Amino acid sequence: MQGMPMGGRAGGGYGQQPGIILLREGTDSSQGKPQLISNINACGAVVDSVRSTLGPRGMDKLMYDGNKVTISNDGATIMKLLDIVHPAARVLAEISMSQDSEVGDGTTSVVLLAGEMLKQVKPFVEDGLHPQTIARGVRKAVDLVSARLKAIAVTPPEAMRRKRLEILAGTALNSKLIANYKDLFAPMVVDAIMALDTSLLDLKLVGVKKVPGGSVTDSFAVQGVAFKKTFSYAGFEQMTKSFENCKVLCLNVELELKSEKENAEVRISDPDDYQSIVDAEWQIIYDKLDFCVDCGANVVLSKLPIGDLATQYFADRGLFCAGRVPDQDMERVVKATGAVTQTSVLDLTRAGVLGRCALFEEKQVGNERYNVFTGCPAAKTATIVLRGGSEQFIEESHRSIHDALMIAKRGAGDARVVGGGGAVEMELSRDLRAQALEVHGKDQLIMLAIAKALEIIPTQLAMNSGFDPTDVLNALRKKHADDPEANLWYGVDCDERDSIQDTMAAEIWEPALNKANSIYAACEAACLILKIDETVRNPRSQDPGAADKSGVSLQQQQQRTSAAMGGRGMAGMMGRGGRGVRRLK
Repeated sequence: MQGMPMGGRAGGGYGQQPGIILLREGTDSSQGKPQLISNINACGAVVDSVRSTLGPRGMDKLMYDGNKVTISNDGATIMKLLDIVHPAARVLAEISMSQDSEVGDGTTSVVLLAGEMLKQVKPFVEDGLHPQTIARGVRKAVDLVSARLKAIAVTPPEAMRRKRLEILAGTALNSKLIANYKDLFAPMVVDAIMALDTSLLDLKLVGVKKVPGGSVTDSFAVQGVAFKKTFSYAGFEQMTKSFENCKVLCLNVELELKSEKENAEVRISDPDDYQSIVDAEWQIIYDKLDFCVDCGANVVLSKLPIGDLATQYFADRGLFCAGRVPDQDMERVVKATGAVTQTSVLDLTRAGVLGRCALFEEKQVGNERYNVFTGCPAAKTATIVLRGGSEQFIEESHRSIHDALMIAKRGAGDARVVGGGGAVEMELSRDLRAQALEVHGKDQLIMLAIAKALEIIPTQLAMNSGFDPTDVLNALRKKHADDPEANLWYGVDCDERDSIQDTMAAEIWEPALNKANSIYAACEAACLILKIDETVRNPRSQDPGAADKSGVSLQQQQQRTSAAMGGRGMAGMMGRGGRGVRRLK
């Protein structure tokens, strides 16, 4: 009995230690320093997939999912369409989409910053420095950077409000497919933003309509509402298509004869009474139409169908009608004209029911017909109609306009701006280096690493422009070091070879809020990755052969994820890049 481990009695026997099973069979886990290095390598692979899209000379990516082709250089769009297998690398895709929803632009920059921060602190991980120490140093550096950013941000005078917004929108469009037409689109974007309620700035009230065909220069903006002609019945062509000083009635009522006989049962004792019932049904619909005509409206819109009888009735009386109007378009009409949506046709003559606009007309735009409301006194909405020769071009134009609208919206809410072209990153990097030399201990090394990571933006801008990034970066470092105050806003000149310029004077501006959000989001993503020391992948099903919704079997899923996590156990994760780390489907 000697040497028997304590607690060795199990099931009436001796000498056996009971096994403890915590995780289901098929669970794969990876942990420790190799797992952390694997995660950093995977994030580097994601960064490599988008780094060439940065800036006005960035390249586009073509993505094909088997059905649809997408051509874009928008970081959030690329991240969304990439099927990233590695579980930790998906964090970068999430911060890119978060930046897109919060600020609109800077989606590529935030991925580059996060990936470069991880790349610069990777040697500390390999040398055995605790990840919490690294994360603490990263946060300390970002706090200093944020304070410096607030100190150097410039607030232009209120008299320059419109010009400032146009410059911000133009800078956002510089890196887009429609950069050559920014003089056309930037004023459109600013007009749309300034038309909104300043207390809300709800972009849902800015409609962007896409009409294939024609030239991009045929695009136009409407200070009001424009929406595509809805489905119409016989008699539509006889309607009046244009009104001045128009009165608009908005309904959520079905003006169709068939609706009066649904879900109803009438019992009669005399067959002769049937005709009186039919006459009553017709009388009900005619009464509804009379109420609409008598209220004095010129245009009748409804979210529900307007049938052929009602269409012909309104046409005979010189009115225009449209049924099945989409909810969002109806909401914008209400906001622009001041109308109130009615759920009943009773009491339409009371004050405040009808909306008004100076001009209503039905216009031909390409192969489509649009209903356009302009000169709206209560206008709190706008519409931008995009034209283009191909579907891919129009879709990318739409994404570009969305980014410019978001930037202009942020600029309208916060007037502070900074210089673009990598100027602000160079100044933040210089200042952080100077402050890091006053710090003792390991934090100094980490802060210097973050200062170097900030230089990825001007470096990549120069590289994507076809310049020598080393020469450009050295020129910027010297310029900022010689006189930090006078040369504060010197950044990369993407038009002149190996040249730098004062981006503030060149009117290349970005919202300070955009930069602050990018830096904080990159910091949080980097710290999140650094604090992951174990990845556990649970089997998706008890059935060993079960497939997921895309038809991929469990075995194939395990192979893909295992390869992405490094493959070959610890040996696979120790490699620089790891087998499968760069696997982006």
